[in-house]
Amino acid sequence: MVADFGIALALDTAAGSRLTEMGMLLGTPAYMSPGQSVGEPLDARTDVYSLGCVLYEMLAGMAPHSGPTMQALIARRLTGPAPAVRLLRSAVSAAVDRALAKALAMSPADRFGSPAAFAAALSESREPEPAVPSVAVLPFLNLSADPENEYFADGITEDVIAQLSKIRALKVISRTSVMRFKKRDQSLKEIGAALAATTLLEGSIRRAADRLRIGAQLIDVEADRTLWAETYDRQLTDIFAIQSDVALQIATALRAELSGDERIRIRKEPTRDVDAYQLYLRGRYRHIEYTAAGLRQAIDYYEQAIAKDPGYAMAYVGMALAHTELAEQGASRPEEAHAHGRRALDRALELDRELGDAHCALANLKYQSEFDWDGAEREFKRALELTPNSADTYDLYGRFCSALGRHDEAIALQTRAQELDPMAHRVDVATAHLRAGRYEEALRIALRAVEHDPRYARAHATVAWCLAKLGRHDEALARMETAVSLSPGDTLWLGQLGQLFGMAGHADRARDVLRQLEEMARQRYVSPYHLAYVYTGLPENDLAIDCLERAYEARAGAVYGIKGSFLFASLHSHPRFTALLRRMNLA
Repeated sequence: MVADFGIALALDTAAGSRLTEMGMLLGTPAYMSPGQSVGEPLDARTDVYSLGCVLYEMLAGMAPHSGPTMQALIARRLTGPAPAVRLLRSAVSAAVDRALAKALAMSPADRFGSPAAFAAALSESREPEPAVPSVAVLPFLNLSADPENEYFADGITEDVIAQLSKIRALKVISRTSVMRFKKRDQSLKEIGAALAATTLLEGSIRRAADRLRIGAQLIDVEADRTLWAETYDRQLTDIFAIQSDVALQIATALRAELSGDERIRIRKEPTRDVDAYQLYLRGRYRHIEYTAAGLRQAIDYYEQAIAKDPGYAMAYVGMALAHTELAEQGASRPEEAHAHGRRALDRALELDRELGDAHCALANLKYQSEFDWDGAEREFKRALELTPNSADTYDLYGRFCSALGRHDEAIALQTRAQELDPMAHRVDVATAHLRAGRYEEALRIALRAVEHDPRYARAHATVAWCLAKLGRHDEALARMETAVSLSPGDTLWLGQLGQLFGMAGHADRARDVLRQLEEMARQRYVSPYHLAYVYTGLPENDLAIDCLERAYEARAGAVYGIKGSFLFASLHSHPRFTALLRRMNLA
């Protein structure tokens, strides 16, 4: 028995009442159509919308629209369509996705005329579609005599993954996860199971001067058979043609249908200068160390690559990402890093408008530095159109939604990121649940992340906050102290330890942390955002907001996320906090 849909109209007909007259609101807000939300006259197409909401939630695990209040939820529904359900759950068939989009159209004229028509459209899609083929590109083995060529082998791996990630009809496991299997300590079947991949691409590279010998084979994990294999004996200048050919051959072997645009993007050469490409690969090799020294060295290599080829768009993207990462680590001043990043991204997109990584990085800057939320969302959506298998884009889009308090969307996007990068993003999924107030589920996921990597400070910190929200303060403090010990000198976790001390009633210990941070600030840059944690925990709210205002001016830390953050929930009613949200286009 489905309640709440059609009841108002039925009562109106049966009893002569005027429950559905203009201006009257009747129904559950989460399932109201846009017209119903503003009191317009109703008909069967309103029930189609509500039924679509139920089906969407059954498939996606979240309502099509959400908001902290009824007014916010209604406003969200009136500003635009719901995200396509396939964006959140790739297993949903294209036919169901189309039917849902029609049922949830904003205008009644664009919906099915009756529930029967909606049901008929769904019945046409009952035949299950074949599962999306999944492929993991294992790190290419360096068979060259010179071990220095390791960076080159890793670069080839990453570039083949990047090419495959442009193909919507494939599920491609991200680089972070596959690199953990570089030593091949497990069988292919075990690796496939760990990565949730049905096929694996194994490759090797042997380089001598300007000659390359690249071998590759695609293996069906379950059947333990080779689907495709090839050996390329070419000049170094043929490297991009080889990468494109490998991606297209894999798509053919897996019967993945490619659009014309996808084929064009896969065949496009990033640069014609092989020296510039090698400098770029060296930059990426240092970049992924994610240390301050490595990032600065990466920027130097990217600059050398650009000097060789000023039209090398991906080198500009790499430079922008490295500057942004330095700012996030507190290793450079955010305003300077963001300015460098924006200039580099503008140049990259002048050169090539179809770089998904550039659109994703620009989305980050738009909301973190400029507080341009609408512009950022457009860039995220464009990035996913161009690289539908980008785990990083799903992850960062999820953080964006969390910052806006759109927690259900954030959880779905973070979950998709983890599907594409199974060895990563566990903590991001846990944090999304934590921000949504789902503390038990967040704790379960965070504990599994700690089990997977006991030395990951962020995982311990996330467990600490789950425990604190569940009232287990002593355990929370012990976990946060572990996070601090695993990241010596990291002011992020030290500041959060101070906040927890204050919340647990240990004001003296919180002030000790504050003194440590102030002493560190005399020696190097310390984000005012991290000082705000401690003042919030004490609680000294005006001093906390002083720090947040300084963080806003400098675009420091994760200040963009204060609206959706549980860490500053106690400040939400403060007039200065509300004023700050208005300055950030968040109120």
